[in-house]
Amino acid sequence: MLFTWFTPSHGIILGLLLSFAIAHSGLAALRPWGEKLIGPRMYRILFALVSLPLATVLIIYFCNHRYDGLQMWQVQGIPGVEPLVWVLSAVSFLFLYPATFNLLEIAAIQKPEVHLYETGIIRITRHPQMVGQIIWCIAHTIWIGTTFTLVTSIGLILHHCFGVWHGDRRLLARYGAAFTAVKERTSIVPFLAIVQGKQTLKWQEFLRPAYAGVATFVFLLWWAHPLLINATARVAW
Repeated sequence: MLFTWFTPSHGIILGLLLSFAIAHSGLAALRPWGEKLIGPRMYRILFALVSLPLATVLIIYFCNHRYDGLQMWQVQGIPGVEPLVWVLSAVSFLFLYPATFNLLEIAAIQKPEVHLYETGIIRITRHPQMVGQIIWCIAHTIWIGTTFTLVTSIGLILHHCFGVWHGDRRLLARYGAAFTAVKERTSIVPFLAIVQGKQTLKWQEFLRPAYAGVATFVFLLWWAHPLLINATARVAW
């Protein structure tokens, strides 16, 4: 009786998250070997062909089952909660897609490279995607308030925490002492390196077209959010 809230969908979403984590992190670990075998561009395309369908399945399944399980709280009618959730969601995407990457490399138009950054949002946190994911999970768990959303959020956060260790390990293997020096001057916890005097924010580094692109994406996502929910509802998963 204690775990009657644990519907089959809870286990399925955890399985989907595990599958995505294995594929995504596994392909990231195999990148040096894969790029030697088929080249950086083809490996980037392979990475996308594996990761994007798995991510799409995750999004659809989450949207369709987000209210499964126990409703732990209900705050959707409380004044100020909805704007707070939207602000947190917008901020999360500014971290999730920090515009420190060359978009042409992501699309494999230019040769994809592994970069060692210490500018822009990396001054705030060395792992902005992890921070963005945590903020996104907090916002959506507050808004939806179900055990299914909480379980999904825990799974996503655990995957990104593993990604912190995995990413640092790969950068250390590639850059050695250069990464160790960057690691000493940056922090995982947002703003900690700044508080410690190891970093100083330089706002001009954020004045880049890519950040405007991220802001535009956030606005379009806000506008299209009801359409996304309706579209996923048509998929019987």
